[in-house]
Amino acid sequence: MKLDADILKKESQLIDLIKSLQSVLVAFSGGVDSTYLLAVSLETLGANCKGVFARGPMISAQEQKETLSLAQTYQFPLEVIDINVLELQEFRANSPERCYFCKKEIFSRFLALGEGLGYTTLIEGTNASDSQDYRPGRKALQELKVKSPLLEVGLTKEEIRLLSQRRNLRTWNKPSMACLASRVPYGDLITLELLSKVAQAEAILQSKGFGECRVRVHGDIARIEIPIENFAPFLQNHSEFANSFKGLGFRFVTLDLDGLRSGSLNPEPEGGKLQ
Repeated sequence: MKLDADILKKESQLIDLIKSLQSVLVAFSGGVDSTYLLAVSLETLGANCKGVFARGPMISAQEQKETLSLAQTYQFPLEVIDINVLELQEFRANSPERCYFCKKEIFSRFLALGEGLGYTTLIEGTNASDSQDYRPGRKALQELKVKSPLLEVGLTKEEIRLLSQRRNLRTWNKPSMACLASRVPYGDLITLELLSKVAQAEAILQSKGFGECRVRVHGDIARIEIPIENFAPFLQNHSEFANSFKGLGFRFVTLDLDGLRSGSLNPEPEGGKLQ
């Protein structure tokens, strides 16, 4: 995909939309979408814009560190709220609606902060590509009247990457990340120990150059998802990874032959499998 007039038109529409909001608090995670949204919002509204980051056990320590470093690099004004989502029984129970309860708690806290600081609107980085995935958290955002400007103007993930590269944002090619709880099958209890185990396992892969990865946990089995084109270099060091993962407490270490795919633990839609 190339950066063409249609994509630039969408960005212009985004700027107009943000301008119409007058002042915004931007939910910031350090990912591709929220970084781009915060950068554009700051350029558009200046002091009438601020980011807010939820820090907690659903995000790895490394990801938290990178997010705060990113904010410092670009001088993003940022509020940090510590939220222990494990205090939510609905989060720990891990039903298919887990994201709804988590988003409701986090964004309610964001709204309270925004009101206290005088910001008129809370915005977040859902994009047009996200509508193809199972995202129960969207319901919470709609109930709380949180706006999703990237979605409203129809910007896709790939378009946001191109626009981010044009703005020299280092996140333009950052792999997509997700809450650590997304590695646990629905119905399995979520604990701090389990989330920490996932984070450590993925950190091992990332330290060896496998930046795009997921470690799904099925009891004492670690199911590794990486892009299919990375299978060969991974298998060259398979024993090293197996030993490292077993050191974390996994009994079996497997490589998923379907490769890396978003939402592989999500419920299957009616009439077919997830893509």
